[in-house]
Amino acid sequence: MELKSIIRTIPNFPKDGIMFRDVTTVLQDKDALKFSIDSIQKELNDVEFNIIVAPESRGFIFGMPIAYNMNKSFVPIRKKGKLPYETVEESYDLEYGNSALEVHKDAIKPGDKVVIVDDLIATGGTLEAIIKLVEKLGGEVVKICTLIELPDFNARKRLSKYNILSVITFEGE
Repeated sequence: MELKSIIRTIPNFPKDGIMFRDVTTVLQDKDALKFSIDSIQKELNDVEFNIIVAPESRGFIFGMPIAYNMNKSFVPIRKKGKLPYETVEESYDLEYGNSALEVHKDAIKPGDKVVIVDDLIATGGTLEAIIKLVEKLGGEVVKICTLIELPDFNARKRLSKYNILSVITFEGE
């Protein structure tokens, strides 16, 4: 399936110079949604892990069904102030600002093997913050899976010690 043709690109969102890759068009197409989830999931068949973590909000969309299908635990990574229990926090920079993520401090235990699932990787800042949260709690990131990669931002270099899978790339676009 040619997912690139289904993903909508919105120029200058959320600010000038950003080419926003909108996955809602994938979600609205039942075949594209199934293909996207299946494509990520098949890459995990030979990976030993017990938890999928995913950031809100679009990471949830792809991570949760994979966790369900593979009978794994799911841990949500939320924006600061959204989780009701005691949390661990990590700040990070976006390509257009900065933010902070949190996870419940009891969500990941030492020795847990973790797969991170998200919709998109650009600079790698969000994923780096998630990795730090997982590792603070004693977990080991065994794979990172994204639907879309924007390789012009060099996230693979930033996250070079991690195994990264991206279903599609938008290079130089």
